[in-house]
Amino acid sequence: MSAASDEQRTRHQGTTGQPAGGDPRLDALVNRLPPRLAGSVDYLLQPSSRWVRIPAGMLLVVGGVLSFLPVLGVWMLPLGLALLAEDVPALRASRSKVFDWIERRKPHWLDPSAPKNDQS
Repeated sequence: MSAASDEQRTRHQGTTGQPAGGDPRLDALVNRLPPRLAGSVDYLLQPSSRWVRIPAGMLLVVGGVLSFLPVLGVWMLPLGLALLAEDVPALRASRSKVFDWIERRKPHWLDPSAPKNDQS
């Protein structure tokens, strides 16, 4: 394991040693994001960011529902639901099912050795 991956792992882990968001699969997906976006997602997944995460998730869901308008898109809906899943237990089960599907159908998305989408 390289020093860079150790640094990323400690950056994504909270004080309890758990990955941000509580699911290592979510942490693997966040690690694949471009650095600027990964930093924003890390901030939103911190427990102390709950009061930012909930309104941001709700706004993204509304934006996804209004995707017929210019600028807004359907991509906002799953992102908003993923953010809300951190705080709404009913959505956590759905998020887990989506991660199970990703593990079966797109395992390379969770592979730490796969190339990142680095666009910085």
